[in-house]
Amino acid sequence: MESITVTKVTADVTNAVMGNPVTREFDVGRHIASGGSGLAWEIFNEESRDFLAFCTEPGFASLASVLGNWENLPFPMSPDIKDYKLYDVETKCGLLQVYEGLSFLHSSVKMVHGNITPENTIVNKSGAWKIMDFDFCVSSTNPSEQEPKFPCKEWNPNLPSLCLPNPEYLAPEYILYVNCETASDLYSLGTVMYAVFNKRKPIFEVNKQDICKSFSRQLDQLSYLGSSLLTNIPEEVLTLQCFDTLFQRDYLRKSQFFSRLPKVLLPKHVIVQRILTCLTSEFVNLDMVPFVLPSVLLIIEECTKEEYVKLIPPELGPVFKQQEPIQILVIFRQKMDLLLPKPLPMR
Repeated sequence: MESITVTKVTADVTNAVMGNPVTREFDVGRHIASGGSGLAWEIFNEESRDFLAFCTEPGFASLASVLGNWENLPFPMSPDIKDYKLYDVETKCGLLQVYEGLSFLHSSVKMVHGNITPENTIVNKSGAWKIMDFDFCVSSTNPSEQEPKFPCKEWNPNLPSLCLPNPEYLAPEYILYVNCETASDLYSLGTVMYAVFNKRKPIFEVNKQDICKSFSRQLDQLSYLGSSLLTNIPEEVLTLQCFDTLFQRDYLRKSQFFSRLPKVLLPKHVIVQRILTCLTSEFVNLDMVPFVLPSVLLIIEECTKEEYVKLIPPELGPVFKQQEPIQILVIFRQKMDLLLPKPLPMR
């Protein structure tokens, strides 16, 4: 009798519980990264609009994971993340991209993000840094006025940590004065900058059991911190910025930019990941090829034979056949010693 009862209960449970409805109703690819508060959001490979939730562009990893926080990552961990190294030029450009995102959020959307952290900064497959996780964002109560005001909720220590912003990156006014403004996000960005350059360690460690006392102590410490203004943006950062807005530039500015490009020294993986694709995309415009081709050939010169076959796309093949403008032939003839030992890319 007991056996029959157990069998019946098992059958009833099987019929009632059809497994995870997310994996049953939606395609779930390979887990490649994690992000968001507590790194709770999982990022899967080849997301599309058929998914329950999807990124607007392919993600590579959260900034926290890149800095060495490997919580909620798949096992075995991808060597692309484990061995990833942030170069100085990437860091500067990425932080500038986060600032530009906040500037748009504050001035155009009239919104405060409220939780800028390394976990909420996503590095996409092109190496650009993007803001995510708007769970704690606050919209202005008077968006039409010149000085917007933002409501702020009192800190509730009884809530689970995932239901609260990360206090280690939160501006003190949230806790001490129940107040927030656009400058609060900039404070958070400053703490992220510190963490990036300090092996992901935040500038202040917060005692979550006595959070008000911790933040009062922070205010005292902040008054003794030195400050310096960034007056000159390195040429490498300006170069990556130009690639982000290249499609908006006219012919003259593009030609001037590409003419200067070979003189800018960038790390090899930055060139391959961010620059090569942008350069070859200009091959569709024959008038632009003479300005782009020298930089592409310079990249080829630094590649091994295996890297050349793997990285140089087939778009280069049709360029060999072009007779006009005449500068294309001149450039190829000047680099014949480089090109002859290598296989011709075919479309």
